[in-house]
Amino acid sequence: MNTGYRPVPARVAEPADIDAVVAALTTAFFEDPLWGPAFPDPDRRAVQAAAMWRLYVTSAQRYPWTLVTPGVEAVAVWIPPGGTELTPTEESGFADFLADCAGPEAAAGIIGICELLEAARPSEPHFYLTLLGTHDDHRGKGLGMGVLAESLTRVDALGAPAYLESSNPANDARYEKAGFVARDRITTATGHVVTTMWRPAR
Repeated sequence: MNTGYRPVPARVAEPADIDAVVAALTTAFFEDPLWGPAFPDPDRRAVQAAAMWRLYVTSAQRYPWTLVTPGVEAVAVWIPPGGTELTPTEESGFADFLADCAGPEAAAGIIGICELLEAARPSEPHFYLTLLGTHDDHRGKGLGMGVLAESLTRVDALGAPAYLESSNPANDARYEKAGFVARDRITTATGHVVTTMWRPAR
């Protein structure tokens, strides 16, 4: 299937890759317009955000849908149809977890963001691209869009639609090139706009 970008070699992440996956996502989202300010202390942001990414990435290991480039330079974390980002136990303890690692004010803001995003997710079964990032040391090589293209090739082979939330407007056109179309726009409590995007089954 044509995904708009050239796929790059990718494999399913293993438990031994978790540290490298977290490092890639932490650098990728450090200056993100949504997730950067969610951790308002820049001196502590990397450590605090890394704890949250680690929780999500480790939980996603339940599914064989976290794809990484061979050296874990780029990563795409997918939740398959019917799946959830966190287990029920992780979900019930999420607010306390965030408060412990980032403080109650940041935790409340992040919970608010997550609730808005969850409410906007379509009910139709789909593959959910929850995280896509490239380590800062490897940006500009096409690896992020390449691992997205490889992911979509696998999703297309199953005849399933895909969904994502674009937290950075600079990425919207990239996702459109990959076949996604804007579905909705969500305004967070801080005024930041997140664009949800849908890619029909092929």
